[in-house]
Amino acid sequence: MTPTIAPRRVRILVLLLLAAVCALLAGAGPASAHAAVTGSDPGQGAVVDQAPARISLTFSEQVAVSDDSLRVLDPEGKRVDTGEPSDVGGTTYAVRLHSGLPDGTYTVAYQVVSADSHPVAGAYTFSIGAPSKTSVSVSGQTTDDGVVGWLYGFGRYVSYAGFLVMAGGAAFVLACWPRGSGVRPVQRYVVSGWVALTAATLALLLLRGSFTGSGKVADVFDLSLLGQVLQTKTGAALVSRLLLLAAAALFIAVLFGAYDKREDPQERRDLTFGLSIGGAVVAAGLAASWAMSEHASVGLQAGISMPVDVLHLLAAAAWLGGLGALLVALYRAPAGTPVDARAVHRFSRLAFGSVLALIATGTYQSWRQLGSWTAFTGTRYGQLLLAKIALVVVLVGVAWISRRWTGRLAQAVPTSPETRERETVRVGAGPEVSAAADGSAGRNKEPVTEGASVAGEHADSAGASDTAAASESADATDSRAGDTVGAPDSGDAGGSAPADAERAAQLARQRAARDTAREKKIRDADPNRFGLRRSVLAEAGVAVVLLAVTTVLTQTEPGRTEEEAKAATQSSAAASAEDGSAGALTLNMPFDTGGEDGKGVVTIDLDPARVGDNEMHVYVERPNGRAFDIPEVKVDFTLKAKDIGPLPVVPDHIATGHWSANGVQIPMAGDWQVDVTVRTSDIDEVTVTKNAQIG
Repeated sequence: MTPTIAPRRVRILVLLLLAAVCALLAGAGPASAHAAVTGSDPGQGAVVDQAPARISLTFSEQVAVSDDSLRVLDPEGKRVDTGEPSDVGGTTYAVRLHSGLPDGTYTVAYQVVSADSHPVAGAYTFSIGAPSKTSVSVSGQTTDDGVVGWLYGFGRYVSYAGFLVMAGGAAFVLACWPRGSGVRPVQRYVVSGWVALTAATLALLLLRGSFTGSGKVADVFDLSLLGQVLQTKTGAALVSRLLLLAAAALFIAVLFGAYDKREDPQERRDLTFGLSIGGAVVAAGLAASWAMSEHASVGLQAGISMPVDVLHLLAAAAWLGGLGALLVALYRAPAGTPVDARAVHRFSRLAFGSVLALIATGTYQSWRQLGSWTAFTGTRYGQLLLAKIALVVVLVGVAWISRRWTGRLAQAVPTSPETRERETVRVGAGPEVSAAADGSAGRNKEPVTEGASVAGEHADSAGASDTAAASESADATDSRAGDTVGAPDSGDAGGSAPADAERAAQLARQRAARDTAREKKIRDADPNRFGLRRSVLAEAGVAVVLLAVTTVLTQTEPGRTEEEAKAATQSSAAASAEDGSAGALTLNMPFDTGGEDGKGVVTIDLDPARVGDNEMHVYVERPNGRAFDIPEVKVDFTLKAKDIGPLPVVPDHIATGHWSANGVQIPMAGDWQVDVTVRTSDIDEVTVTKNAQIG
């Protein structure tokens, strides 16, 4: 005997799935953002002889900075920077330091916002003169930590889920099951998606300023921060989303109001067409609010990536959101309006097309965000993507099982409602119910469901006893009402009329309850429908976990960016470790003397960068790459490990922005510190430093 799934069991499964999602989100940890630090001056852990005039950081892409984006703290934790970060060219940002800094270990803390709206935070140390103890902790500097970070991540998850539920549920009603527009559980499902998305969007708008700034809960309702957020790309996207949600509210009102009341076929077709076009435009606009403010909007082929991302989100909504609507219809739809086989078959085709679209768009986005096969296993983004692909494969497998149940349901040959009801009740219920069915077959003309031919072999024992009890109660009431109505006392004819009417109404309600219970039993007893409900429930469970992984994935640094950052670091290290067989050593060092025309980049070429004689070339360029002359440039080489140096070199001016020196002696192989002093006027000069492995 095939059992049915009790509502309590369904609730337990849903709670377990939600617990699994929460565990996944809690264990995900702080996610890296899109931009990454590819260089710094002074470098991490570097020890410089003299206090630098400024510190600079180079990122993998352009970032947004504020007065507190770059902070330099002395060993006591006091700020020693001017608090005015500046763009010194390309993706390099610098902040000037106060003069006369004493020896010791200093901490550089940075907190910026990358071009795709994700915050980037971190810290490192360098020392002046010699390392010392410091009271500054460099751990826990990521912006995703704390209550605000957790709330922001949860808000992102709820916003994605709300969009899938609202857009997918509406698509299911319009494209697959128009009768569902009048079913209250389906209405509540779609409206709950709209409410969740609206509430999450408002919460994200309030949390954004604190999330990218201090991370303090007290700053959530700071109106000045909210004003700053509204001027950013992310703030504009969230406001646009709220405006589109107002249009979505009107769409939902028409779908579950005027649309359900239209009886004329032509009017209904016209309204369906209008709602389809309007709903598609609103859904695409909502999807674009994510595409224009996150990973798809920056990096390689952004013009192609954004519409592809919109299509990806719409396909996910049609499949996963529609799947939730189907689950609600299968479990919660009234017995009088069950979801029929044609609706399930239509959704099966819609889901199949959505899966194809997801595969195509997902393949493109994977290539764009990863860039290489090694990024699948070598980066966090690739590992999460592998987990997502595995979940999609599982989901497609379960969907294939659902498709088989759908085919069986569609192939079932329905009998007439009266015959199906008589046969079902006679086989599945007792003789009392069978007799009641024979007596009421002429009155009950509503079709029950398709594919239900034998209920007794598959009915839940509890459902059968409930139905039998309802039937006996209705029959007993029927007989009592018949006695009362059929043989009234002649003396009390006027007074008994209201009582007879009340009893007749009670009898009608009990008959309706009996018929509803009978139809529900027959519907639940259909093995094809039961199998479909069970497979759709499994699909929904996998989809919840898949959505959680996707949410974490959107907050993670793409594999291509992570590998580029690693390559830049390795390239810099390789350049620092160049030996004679590898050719010249090249060091690029941005500088800013603070005076007029004080910004630029000085490049040192040392050939062959090994022990003995070397040829050195010095190039000075403006941030735009144009060569220019300065009054003086000189270079010092120091090998601190062997207490050698500084060895001064004063190159000769050769051409505009070009100096050269021959016979530069490197007496020993090791990690040499290269100090370049640049003077742009009589009073403006700065010394920039980098370490390099020579020899």
